Amino acid sequence: MFSILIPTWNNLELLKLCVRSIQQNSAYAHQIIIHVNDGSDGSLAWVREQQLDYTASPDNIGICLAVNEAAMHAKMDYILYLNDDMYCCPGWDTALAGKLKGIDTDLFMLSGTMIEPRETNNPCVIVKDYGKEFETFDEAKLLAELPQHHKADWWGATWPPTLVSRRWWFKVGGYSSEFSPGMSSDNDFSMKLWHAGCRIFLGVGDSLVYHFQCKSTGKVKKNDGGKQFLHKWGMRQSVFDRYYLRRGQAATGLKLDEPEDTRELRWQLLRSKLKRAIS
Repeated sequence: MFSILIPTWNNLELLKLCVRSIQQNSAYAHQIIIHVNDGSDGSLAWVREQQLDYTASPDNIGICLAVNEAAMHAKMDYILYLNDDMYCCPGWDTALAGKLKGIDTDLFMLSGTMIEPRETNNPCVIVKDYGKEFETFDEAKLLAELPQHHKADWWGATWPPTLVSRRWWFKVGGYSSEFSPGMSSDNDFSMKLWHAGCRIFLGVGDSLVYHFQCKSTGKVKKNDGGKQFLHKWGMRQSVFDRYYLRRGQAATGLKLDEPEDTRELRWQLLRSKLKRAIS
């Protein structure tokens, strides 16, 4: 069904859990492709033992290069990018597959909905603590309480787990290497799809994954993604999210309308232009 790209960087126990959740909780057979950064914790040896498709680099090359390398081995018509600190809940793939049946184009981006242990004022997630570390993860409680978690579909799909067609992944060039190691690379990928004409950026409320939050990005030296996004696209990331993707708003259909040409939007675009000029 999907070619699932999982970049990993010395998170062996979480990686094992992530892969097991796919194999155990999926209704469809998926191709799993892992990019192993460094792998000094034994993750490369484990991936080989499991006979999974993989790519590898001796050092951490970041998310952008890692997912692009893994995508070269994708065999399915759809590519799904998943982080190694995510646990796929039962029904995660059937919800995405069901949504695909109602889409008459291969130019789209769908996202699953994350359950996270900490509040970050993100309207796209469900907040419920089932463990912040692998050692404290209460899988049994999560599975038992899963029917209690309901979220309406939402607009603004950008973050993993993200699903796009393989054809459009390569047409827009995958993840942009200038954003390495990866801050704002998701937003940039969404903007590339937007410029290609994509207007389906839909978060699927019934496709649930548990996210341990920042297990790799928390230990990497970050690029200034916000500044890079501004200089590349001429607008602040927050403007794109709010006025174009309308991230977090309840979806009232499949496709987003064009952003309304309001005085407020014109002012925000002018502010972006001024900030770009002086930064």
